[in-house]
Amino acid sequence: MDRPTAPKAGAMLHLRGNTLTEGEPVALPLTQSSMYHLPGDWTGGPSYGRVDNATWEQLEHVLAYLEEAPTLAFPSGMAAISASLFATVKAGSRILIPSDGYYVTRRLSERFLQNLGVVVEQRPTTSFANGGFEGFDVVFAETPSNPGLDLCDLRAIARDVHAAGGILIVDNTTMTPLGQRPLELGADVVVASDTKAPGGHSDVLMGHLATRNDDILQAAREWRQFGGGIPGPQEAWLAHRGLETLDVRFDRMCCTAEVLAERLAVHPLVQQVRFPGLKSDPSHELAKQQMARFGFLISITLDSAEQADAFINTCPLIRSATSFGGVHTSAERRARWGDAVAPGFIRISVGTEPAEELWSAMAASLDALAG
Repeated sequence: MDRPTAPKAGAMLHLRGNTLTEGEPVALPLTQSSMYHLPGDWTGGPSYGRVDNATWEQLEHVLAYLEEAPTLAFPSGMAAISASLFATVKAGSRILIPSDGYYVTRRLSERFLQNLGVVVEQRPTTSFANGGFEGFDVVFAETPSNPGLDLCDLRAIARDVHAAGGILIVDNTTMTPLGQRPLELGADVVVASDTKAPGGHSDVLMGHLATRNDDILQAAREWRQFGGGIPGPQEAWLAHRGLETLDVRFDRMCCTAEVLAERLAVHPLVQQVRFPGLKSDPSHELAKQQMARFGFLISITLDSAEQADAFINTCPLIRSATSFGGVHTSAERRARWGDAVAPGFIRISVGTEPAEELWSAMAASLDALAG
């Protein structure tokens, strides 16, 4: 089976440019206004800043091109995830979420959806399809999982969820539309945090939801409009600017991750490496089938929390920080947030530093710990 392909990045860069008339700015203008001039009866144009904004609409235009589906922008990834759930569930609904995915999705479901009469069940990513999907109104999947980087078969899950009469939502934050295309694999909705690689510079919070289902799209739009969870114009402008270099950054990050994963896997201090691009990884064959790239996230396990912290904090080309996807390589010991991982488990987000320079710095820190 041929690996999936990503949209053409060159065309993405010129989506707006090919509509310009003489004298218009090539760079996207920032529309910073809560009010619009509305003489007489309203005729359907921009009306109010909570409903319309030209800057975030341009961001949505680029994201829609990448997803090949109508897209809504949100002020964070969790805002997009919330919209996807509140647009598809109601009291009495039964939903399935990953037990090892992003922990805030679980917290949202347990803290709020259950209180509204939604039945929430959980399964680990590697056995997500076990037991089938009969009786579930909504299935929410995340692959690769964050932070463990386990995979589940999106084509097979989409087929089985639809056969059971349910809706499939996929969190694609770890891969971006350039690395994995859940809608093409059968998902009904894709959500993502554009705070990560799409924004890419660790200076903006943003998220999006994409779907070809008109009813879900309209419900999510109304949730955003009536609930007020809208993106700010400045943030939308920054996210749009980030998307213009996503292809270049993502390629560099993924290529470097492949180099680092191979070398980390044979370092004597590293007990385990998870990276879908490694031939030895249990998810490698599935990754080749459903991912265009193997991503820029690597997980490694060292002997202890103390050893993990020492590695992160002594490497001059690693920033100790939560989140991922920025130009700076970052890492964190995920057990500190309560994830069900070993004390020495580290999630590494590979940045845009030159591969050999980055490896030299990482190897020096590991070697120093090994004595």
